[in-house]
Amino acid sequence: MRLFGLEVTRAAVAKRAPLSPVGSRGWFPWVSEPYTGAWQKNDEWSVDTVLSHPIVFACITQISNDIGKLRTKLLELDASGIWTEATSAAFSPVLKKPNRYQNHIQFKQWWIMSKLSRGNTYALKQRDNRGVVTALYIMDPCRTEVLVSPDGSIFYRFGQDNLTGVQDSDGITVPASEVIHDRMNPIFHPLMGVSPLFAGGLAANLGLKIMSDSLTFFANGANPGGVLTAPGAISDETAKRLQEKWTANYTGENAGKVAVMGDGLKYEPMRMTAVDAQTTERSKSLDEYICAVFHMPAYLVGVAPVPSGKKPGELKQDYYDECLHVLIEEFELCMDEGLALPSQYGTALDLDVLLRMDEATQVTTLAAAVGGAIMAPNEARKRMNLKPITGGDTVYLQQQNYSLSALDERDKTNPLAVAPAPAAPAPAAPPAVDPEEDAEEEARELLDYIRKGLTHAA
Repeated sequence: MRLFGLEVTRAAVAKRAPLSPVGSRGWFPWVSEPYTGAWQKNDEWSVDTVLSHPIVFACITQISNDIGKLRTKLLELDASGIWTEATSAAFSPVLKKPNRYQNHIQFKQWWIMSKLSRGNTYALKQRDNRGVVTALYIMDPCRTEVLVSPDGSIFYRFGQDNLTGVQDSDGITVPASEVIHDRMNPIFHPLMGVSPLFAGGLAANLGLKIMSDSLTFFANGANPGGVLTAPGAISDETAKRLQEKWTANYTGENAGKVAVMGDGLKYEPMRMTAVDAQTTERSKSLDEYICAVFHMPAYLVGVAPVPSGKKPGELKQDYYDECLHVLIEEFELCMDEGLALPSQYGTALDLDVLLRMDEATQVTTLAAAVGGAIMAPNEARKRMNLKPITGGDTVYLQQQNYSLSALDERDKTNPLAVAPAPAAPAPAAPPAVDPEEDAEEEARELLDYIRKGLTHAA
């Protein structure tokens, strides 16, 4: 057989035969059969049918789009134990461009859509001559089968798919080392994922029935079906003629026209009103059930109002914690193991795009981080998409702050001291006195006194 243009031998697989499938519930495209014989009556609940429900479609596309827009980063563990973004000639290209017909956003969208709708995602690896993974192709889960050999080895059988490079008309069977298998809710078997639609199919199908019935009702001019009654007995031929006349003249496009009936004929509607059937309330409760199985906050898909008292950043954090976190962690781990990354490398989705704060909150947060000596100014400027400035690579702290070791040393020396008190200034020394100058001053004062006395006597 040929895979990605290379010859793949069947010998290794044949030695492990026979291979037994683990089951079909996880990949077969039926949600459930509502009753025995429903499939023969075209009343089955297929995944494709249930996906047409607006809330199911909204949940799957919202989750896959939000995860798809997160950039996949290659991280490297440095000597300080800090994960920093890095580039590698072996691993970076496949993260940026997973295959020849999908970019990294489309790839992750298709990955999550397959997982949410079918319960499983199968990514077939393409390697170069070095054994390095250079491309990943997500296979059709409806044409994929998981096989287990008697010794416990795992294999995957894929049907023909020219787009992904499986050119053999009989398909191919490859070992688990060549496949990344991401599965959710493995209720029935560890290798068999189950979609949320397994639990939400009934609610989705019932919601579609309600909408289909409403479509029929409003196509009839919003006039309910009913019964034509006569005061006496009529023949089957007359009843059939009256029915055909009524249907042709007063239903469908002709609904609402004035009907003139004689011989005591009377029309009695048979349909319940929308109030009696509580259609709106029932549809809303079904939508809430669908949101619950996807762990999707109902307000994000228009089922419920936005919770009051919470900021936009808090609502995004709740959405991440309740719905997206486990899907993101599983994707990252699958990529780490599937690409056989060394221990010092790892992948991570960039959550800044998802949990992006409003500008006012972001400025306040970054200012506090810079003022608290957690970030350098240029690191904060980079978060705001601003160019670095000279001197901005240094972490700053105010001068009056003391280190913990200095405060501890002060407390050991004087436990009662809050802060060292400044020493009181010494009193100023009196000016020095010359004895000769002091005697001359006293003589002058005495002479002035005698002169004043003689003047007074004359």
